[in-house]
Amino acid sequence: MPASRNATRTRLSRDGVLRTALALADRNGLDGLTMRALADELGVEAMSIYYHLPNKDAILDGVVEEVFAEVEAEVGGFEVPEATDGARWATALRERILGARRVLLRHPWAPWIMNARGASGPNAMRHVDGIVGIMRAGGMSYDLIHHALHAIGSRVYGYVQELSDDKAAPAPVELEQLAALAPNLAGMLGEVAHDDPDSTLGWCDDQTEFEFGLDLLLEGLERRRVAGVQPLSG
Repeated sequence: MPASRNATRTRLSRDGVLRTALALADRNGLDGLTMRALADELGVEAMSIYYHLPNKDAILDGVVEEVFAEVEAEVGGFEVPEATDGARWATALRERILGARRVLLRHPWAPWIMNARGASGPNAMRHVDGIVGIMRAGGMSYDLIHHALHAIGSRVYGYVQELSDDKAAPAPVELEQLAALAPNLAGMLGEVAHDDPDSTLGWCDDQTEFEFGLDLLLEGLERRRVAGVQPLSG
């Protein structure tokens, strides 16, 4: 192998490749994160990247891990904070989840990778472990925590996976057409619109709706914790 390629391989590192991939996705979106574009950004041939990360999937998993490293810094670590006993667990958990959301709003392409590939790397796992720890410190049983994680869903990671897209308010003519088929839905959409695009992560997921749903879930879990009501296992 030519000496120049040896030197390139020496200069490259896995962390450096992933940091560059993260910046490229931030700038150009996921469609712009191609192996060719990444190689050009690094000033190398694509084969040099494969020495550190074997394929595109490894890069996608790696940039999600970079995002959760940023989450860890944002929330001051994934350890369970002090004084999370009693009702204080909900405040601690809310702050942890909203910290993750702040990071995802800086990287709005990340939920799409997590929806497609999950978030099973060490950093993401430690994030979830900290969330479980917060609920456990608040006095919840593991059974209730397990059900709580299912209820909270992707909010654990700072976003909501929605099935419908209502980012843009429908035009009046569209509402009129919709009213013939679904008058109640048309009435709601005619009155309610999401008007804060900077706080949105895709499918009908703006900050107001995210916090509304999160607070409902936390309040319900706290009522169950206080009452000692456990869900049916299964």
